[in-house]
Amino acid sequence: MTTQARSCQLEREVALARAGGDEELLREIAALFLDDYPHILAELKTSILKGAPGDLEHHAHSLKGSVANFGARDVVAAAFALEQRGRRNELDGAEADLHNLQTALDRLKQELKQLTLQ
Repeated sequence: MTTQARSCQLEREVALARAGGDEELLREIAALFLDDYPHILAELKTSILKGAPGDLEHHAHSLKGSVANFGARDVVAAAFALEQRGRRNELDGAEADLHNLQTALDRLKQELKQLTLQ
């Protein structure tokens, strides 16, 4: 597997299948996600800063569901790690998990931006 393939977050076939094979719908879903995810990311940060594990679990679960539409295994895994931390009431290490999530989201963001321009 090439470095390019490993760094790819968007699994186009998965995303297209989840959009019912509709390319235009997939672009719309991508655009909506690009508009919405920064708000969820801010909520995750706030949850960690406030020491609110229930909120962390809720927001991470929400984000995980959204990114699953695109495949995005690394992003899903990072969101799941935060969700589990919240569920276990274990916030130590959450900032590192959030950083991993942001890194994966940055890669997905670029791919989704390209998708919306097609």
